[in-house]
Amino acid sequence: MHYQSALAEEIRASAARLLAEDVGPGDITAQLIPEHQWASADVISREAAILCGAPWVDELFRRLDSRVSLTWHAADGDKLEAGQCFLTLEGPARILLTGERAALNVLQTLSATATATRTYVDLIEGTGVRLLDTRKTLPGMRLAQKYAVTCGGGHNHRIGLWDAFLIKENHIAACGGIQAAVAQARKLASDLPVEVEVETFEELDQALAAGADIVMLDNFAIEDLHVAVEINGGRATLEASGNVDATTLRAIADTGVDCISSGALTKDIASIDLSMRITRSYSV
Repeated sequence: MHYQSALAEEIRASAARLLAEDVGPGDITAQLIPEHQWASADVISREAAILCGAPWVDELFRRLDSRVSLTWHAADGDKLEAGQCFLTLEGPARILLTGERAALNVLQTLSATATATRTYVDLIEGTGVRLLDTRKTLPGMRLAQKYAVTCGGGHNHRIGLWDAFLIKENHIAACGGIQAAVAQARKLASDLPVEVEVETFEELDQALAAGADIVMLDNFAIEDLHVAVEINGGRATLEASGNVDATTLRAIADTGVDCISSGALTKDIASIDLSMRITRSYSV
């Protein structure tokens, strides 16, 4: 399935899951509000952030009640300031309150991923190095977090186990070596990129000799990354991975590697502080 169509389907499916887990058979507290009471509400970011998650929120309220109107004052990928209102909703008061938590949950999580990504992207600005995500995503949120990474200015590594080969230590051991693993990958799907993870210069030489498209340099020291770039000589795309954080990122980028991957973008995130406030309530 094409990525865009898969993402659209995931938005629909995840919106349904979010409502099922939170609303269940019905929002009993919302029943305290008269059925014909309408309201307007603002959604505010309590801290600086990169916005992400608008398509999910649109789908959530579409499923709850098509009478709800959403006015976005910022788009996914935009920078929000602390205290900024980025969304105004208007519709049945019951529905706004029923959808509040599900909407904020997805916004705070995806905005956290986008914000973490933008922070890293800014640190390597001007180097030409691409920042990549990994498969270390929150359970059930693979495509959503991959989307959030792109909103933050990063790039997606493989989406799953089907769209590229990544030959790691255990694959190499089970296949009988790097050469054998790469050769088998070419036989299975010659049109897919083949990446090999290496931990030593010897393995780097083997991966290059085998014709790997991409070589992941796993936990190489900074000085060793410089050497690896010289050894490679532009033959394969070099990806640095491991020991990546805000304190090491720029130094890694300055070694001349092509890209840097980090699981922290998707797994080590702190939710963005958001809130929704009713600004007007009226009968219709």
